[in-house]
Amino acid sequence: MNRTTIMESVVADQLKNEAELPKFGVGDTVDVHYKIIEGDKERIQVFQGVLIAVTGRGIHKMITVRRIVANEGVERSFPLHSPRMAKLDVVRRGDARRAKLFYLRERFGKARRLRDQRRGLKHVEGGTAE
Repeated sequence: MNRTTIMESVVADQLKNEAELPKFGVGDTVDVHYKIIEGDKERIQVFQGVLIAVTGRGIHKMITVRRIVANEGVERSFPLHSPRMAKLDVVRRGDARRAKLFYLRERFGKARRLRDQRRGLKHVEGGTAE
């Protein structure tokens, strides 16, 4: 076995499978259940916010979640395949037309909200509206 196949087999063991991770996309409001270790105690802390970026691939895949606490924006990046990430829940599906939603950093109040995917955009098949 060469070095590449050994590395790929080790990485494949660390990846979470599709059953553990729900379908999610940029613009969704998510609950990230993350294990916090303080001394000898361990607890799960929930971080709820809007998913503004997904970067990397494979074992290096990271998500960036933004929420507002006391009128101050807080962003946190989580490694998606980390053993400390207990669970990821999608609370609400958001309709975003961009891959990264960094423009939400400059928005305040109602302008910060994203359209719900159920209402969504009207996509026209075939290119002509009737």
